[in-house]
Amino acid sequence: DEKSPATADELSTAAKSDSADGKYERAIKGFEKLQSRFPYGRYAQQAQIEIAYAYYKKGEPAPALSGLERFVKQFPNSEHLDYVLYLKGLVNFDENVNSFVTTLFGQDPADRDPAPLIAAADAFDELISRYPDSRYTGDARLRHQYLQVTLAKHEIAVASYYLRRGAHVAAINRAQSVLTDYPNTPQTRDALQIMVQSYAALGLDDLKLDTQRVLDLNIAKDGIRPSRANFQERETRWWQFWR
Repeated sequence: DEKSPATADELSTAAKSDSADGKYERAIKGFEKLQSRFPYGRYAQQAQIEIAYAYYKKGEPAPALSGLERFVKQFPNSEHLDYVLYLKGLVNFDENVNSFVTTLFGQDPADRDPAPLIAAADAFDELISRYPDSRYTGDARLRHQYLQVTLAKHEIAVASYYLRRGAHVAAINRAQSVLTDYPNTPQTRDALQIMVQSYAALGLDDLKLDTQRVLDLNIAKDGIRPSRANFQERETRWWQFWR
């Protein structure tokens, strides 16, 4: 296009500069222009990831996740798929974990939707499983552990809610989900205690005694509670295709 003589490298440099300066809307437009003019090859892939990153930094998770899902479908064998999975996890994690934790015990816990945190955990889990040696895996593992504990706390809050209202079967079911889905969290002991109380209320003495024995065997075990303070800041983007 003789009217737009800028090369792919020039367009990408300008858009990256805008992104680095926090001018994310302008960066998105620049990367979209790069995509339209050079729709194939490494520049198109890079632009797609950069656009998702810019939306993430703008606090707009929906278009960020949409772009990342599209990238996975278009480039399932990309050598940079580990970063895409990591960014998918980050988008859901950073947009939802604070509000989830701060409101978890301030409202009916059954009304709080854990789906975004489950999606974040799934993305981190896939990264850990598929790319154990990735530079992003260490941080993803810490975040995944934190999410496991947070989601287990949610299940305990819901089970406790049911227990207080005498819905003992529902309380048992939610407590059992902690044992099944989050077996390596400290909340397993809380789940067992809820089950003991619910079985007692239902007059199921054999189940109560069996559960109590399991609880007694595990009560002395110390659980590790991951801290968000350990998470690494990921402001530097290492997935650049050109160097």
